Amino acid sequence: MKNRMMNSAATIGLLLGAGLAGTALTTTSAQAADLTLCWAAWDPANALVEMSKDFEAQSGHNMSFEFVPWPNFADRMLNELNSGGTLCDLLIGDSQWIGGAAENGQYVKLNDFFDQEGIDMADFLPATVTGYAEWPKNTPNYYALPAYADVVGWTYRKDWFERPELQAEFKEKYGRDLGVPNTLAELKDIAEFFQGREIDGKTVYGAAIYTERGSEGITMGVTNALYNYGFLYEDPENPYELEGFVNSEGAIEALEFYKELYDCCTPPGASDAYMSQNIDAYKSGQVAMQMNFAFIWPGVEADPNVGGGKSGYFANPAGPAGQFAQLGGQGISVVANSDNKDAALEYIKWFAQKDVQQKWWDVGGASAMRAVVEDPGFASSQPFARTFLDSMAIVKDFWAEPAYASLLLPMQERIHNYVVAGNGTAKEALDGLVKDWDEVFEDEGKK
Repeated sequence: MKNRMMNSAATIGLLLGAGLAGTALTTTSAQAADLTLCWAAWDPANALVEMSKDFEAQSGHNMSFEFVPWPNFADRMLNELNSGGTLCDLLIGDSQWIGGAAENGQYVKLNDFFDQEGIDMADFLPATVTGYAEWPKNTPNYYALPAYADVVGWTYRKDWFERPELQAEFKEKYGRDLGVPNTLAELKDIAEFFQGREIDGKTVYGAAIYTERGSEGITMGVTNALYNYGFLYEDPENPYELEGFVNSEGAIEALEFYKELYDCCTPPGASDAYMSQNIDAYKSGQVAMQMNFAFIWPGVEADPNVGGGKSGYFANPAGPAGQFAQLGGQGISVVANSDNKDAALEYIKWFAQKDVQQKWWDVGGASAMRAVVEDPGFASSQPFARTFLDSMAIVKDFWAEPAYASLLLPMQERIHNYVVAGNGTAKEALDGLVKDWDEVFEDEGKK
């Protein structure tokens, strides 16, 4: 489930160089077409506009773009799909939409096209193929090309961590060095250590985490604890059987941990925080660490206050049941109702080329192509590149069922009511979620 919100400080457009020399694209359409690509309004979309000028020059097609702010993106685009609209020829949509769009015939199935053009899904990171392209999951049925790889990770004030007086105090208190946490328990220790501390004459706080209720924020945050304590969406042997997995003892402990982290270590006014609020808290020097999707990292590096070596990055730490992180990112699909499907498929073919994918990473996008991210030089290409790779290797995702919105809403409500509002117990919240989800799947005929 995907990145939501805002403009980071990275001025990606300034990084864009000349067009891709030598990238050939054979036009298969009888005549030039006017294509509209729909996505969220954020910096990567601006970078894609610039990159797409190469496609226009090579293909003769004209590109237009419809970018919607993240808080309204899902409603706007799902309404477009469900109403049979013709606005979008290409749509970079959330992974959760794949199931519904495939079953409702809203996305073009791409298998034959991929075979015809030699586009091999094995050339992309497996997690992104499963997350962004497949329906049903773990079957070779493709409705998108991985477009923007993303994952929840952590940013931290490396310059604060390296201060000798703080290192000495931390070691005396905890018996270990102040550094990147290996476990969620260690992360909480660090957050508590910084909470309410004065640094450079300013009171600072431990960690900015996701707590937003209105869209998907707190779900995208709490799963980074739930997965690592043993939460599963369903019985691996019996699909849609939830009891004892969604509300396992480990899941209950994880939810209690997330509430403790919220209660002990977040900045004032953090009761409804998602990506933009966490970016603001971090860049303004309020917090030692922030949870956020990796898309923000180029902007952190470019920021005059926290960039230039002042920040570091780490993958979501392990819990008692393993190390996982919430998947973000999107795939790009051809909308079945488009009048320009052939030209839209040309765009997919262009975007799937290695040199295009390499440029996508270079300008601040996030390629999922293995030839790009597994290149020997990739890990050192940016200060955050190694963490990006480590994080993409441990991803899990939310439900991608056609009824995902009906599954998301009760999770948002129950988790927020417990973690932020302090209502009831963790067990009651998860038991209630099992009941809610069972009702959804009964209505869908899954149970």
